[in-house]
Amino acid sequence: MLSRVAERVYWMSRYMERAENTARLINVNTNLLLDLPLGSKVSWLTLLEITGCEITEETRNKVATAQEQATMKLLISDRNCFGSIFNCLRNARENARTSREIIPAECWEIINDLYLYAKDNASKLTARAARRAFLQHIIATSQQLSGLLAGTMSHTEAYEFIRLGRNLERADMSTRIVDAGALNLMQNKQLDELSESDDNPFNNILWMSVLQSLSAYQMYRQHVFQKVNGEQVVNFLLQNTLFPRAVSSCLNTIKESLAHLPHNDEPLHTIAALQRKIDQISVATLLEEQTLHDFIDELQLDIAGLHQCITLTWFLPQLSSEE
Repeated sequence: MLSRVAERVYWMSRYMERAENTARLINVNTNLLLDLPLGSKVSWLTLLEITGCEITEETRNKVATAQEQATMKLLISDRNCFGSIFNCLRNARENARTSREIIPAECWEIINDLYLYAKDNASKLTARAARRAFLQHIIATSQQLSGLLAGTMSHTEAYEFIRLGRNLERADMSTRIVDAGALNLMQNKQLDELSESDDNPFNNILWMSVLQSLSAYQMYRQHVFQKVNGEQVVNFLLQNTLFPRAVSSCLNTIKESLAHLPHNDEPLHTIAALQRKIDQISVATLLEEQTLHDFIDELQLDIAGLHQCITLTWFLPQLSSEE
């Protein structure tokens, strides 16, 4: 298949996954307001950091003034914010539109309808109830699209690039959420003092919010027969190979897709090194030595490196050969 077509379906998948993950984050952060003790403050800026939005001084001032409403506008409907849900859906639609001969017609219709829905409703979400309904629709439709692609699209090279994009974006977002951590979602001295103990209820609430960001709470309870705590949550989200949104599981799926593509030696070598890095870590040691943030930073750079390797191998092969 043509490299430009492969790149389009790859980015279509990434943008759809990014829109879904952003919707999940917003929902969970909003629900966190109801669970935490009176007087606690949710750091809305953290949401912008997790999603990779550019945080200028103007943005900081807006969030400091309007807090929730300003953050929601930036993450949902702002056309100047590259990571907003609206922009993700617009970019996904454009990539799908130029690849309509590759993907099933029903998939194009779902992406197009979802974009039009966001265009009509994204700027009208001042009430939390309306916002929650909008975000749930984004999540449900994205899941519907994934199922439709798996069930109606031939598992050719094009489908493997779709899986690559989805799982690479998913792994990246999982590392971002772990990096922020439940404790970093709060800028509250009271919680900082209480967080020194794994037995305090606020600590558990915050780690539960991390799991819920990835719809991982129920599966975590099935795999881990202990109360929610930081070490087990980080271990589950990084190293579990059975939960589809855990980093190790995403990398396994990426490896399977790479195995079906030609000229895959360099990408397979890159992902093997990344998997070894995750398998060999001790989460307890990282938490004890307070080096988890540094490790996640390295992990995110490695994931970006994998994306770069995929780009040079299949999307810009002429650059790779020139180097």
